[in-house]
Amino acid sequence: MKELPIIDPVVEQKIKKPDWLRVKLPIGESYRHVRSLVDTHKLHTICESGNCPNMGECWGEGTATFMILGNICTRSCGFCAVATGRPEAVDWDEPQRVAEAINLMKVKHAVITSVDRDELPDGGSTIWYNTIKAVKALNPSTTLETLIPDFRGIDDQIQRIVDAAPEVVSHNIETVEELTRKVRIQAKYWRSMEVLRKLKLSGMRTKSGIMLGLGEKKDEVIQTIKDLADNGVDVITIGQYLQPTKKHLSVNRFVHPDEFKEYKEIGYSLGIDYVESGPLVRSSYHSEKHVIPGYGKQLWEKEKSMLIGNN
Repeated sequence: MKELPIIDPVVEQKIKKPDWLRVKLPIGESYRHVRSLVDTHKLHTICESGNCPNMGECWGEGTATFMILGNICTRSCGFCAVATGRPEAVDWDEPQRVAEAINLMKVKHAVITSVDRDELPDGGSTIWYNTIKAVKALNPSTTLETLIPDFRGIDDQIQRIVDAAPEVVSHNIETVEELTRKVRIQAKYWRSMEVLRKLKLSGMRTKSGIMLGLGEKKDEVIQTIKDLADNGVDVITIGQYLQPTKKHLSVNRFVHPDEFKEYKEIGYSLGIDYVESGPLVRSSYHSEKHVIPGYGKQLWEKEKSMLIGNN
């Protein structure tokens, strides 16, 4: 495959985004319904806080990713649009509000994430446990993905998530090892890998995500996919990094869809059960499909047969 030119970060702001990064504006009755529920129940969503490009599509289908433990993070990652600072006090009523909102939305699959709360003795893991249990109690037929922080690798905090038993537990590696200190300032690459390994050994279906376009090299991306596979990760998502504001890390390059397809093929060849790879892919994108073992491989086989048929 022909190597695409790297876009100089200095001139990146002057270059128009490629056509494959265009998204639909959030419109429609379903979108307005979700918007109303989020506002009424005073909930935070990573869709808004993270400036997700798929918010229009997902909210239009009546789904959203809820963010618990407030909307102020104790960490200052260079890619993330969520505010950094001193968080407000823990809201112990939040788990029930999230459960009620999911019930009102009548969703079959829900995603919950959170800011990092390193200032709390339990890292916020008790609220996490209470939220999962509340959602399950009020919505017994709803499957649940939890996108958790690293909890600084502390075993009992990770165990609370395992004990609550969501269908999928996700923790994003975000970038390659060489860029971790720059991109995830307070995080550690191998600590995150160890969290994923512990979750898998505890019987969880595990998931992680990578962003591209931050200056990583191709061989580093492949090594990261290998590391995730070696630590038993079932599902990986690979998407294009988009700079949320001028204060955040700039885009080093826009990765062509063909390169994303190549990483998808590599992931499946390494035994990953589901690989979601494309410019607009985000961690929660199509997450309702990530619950089903073997489903991703079935889709990939169909995709490959269609490509062969067209040739």
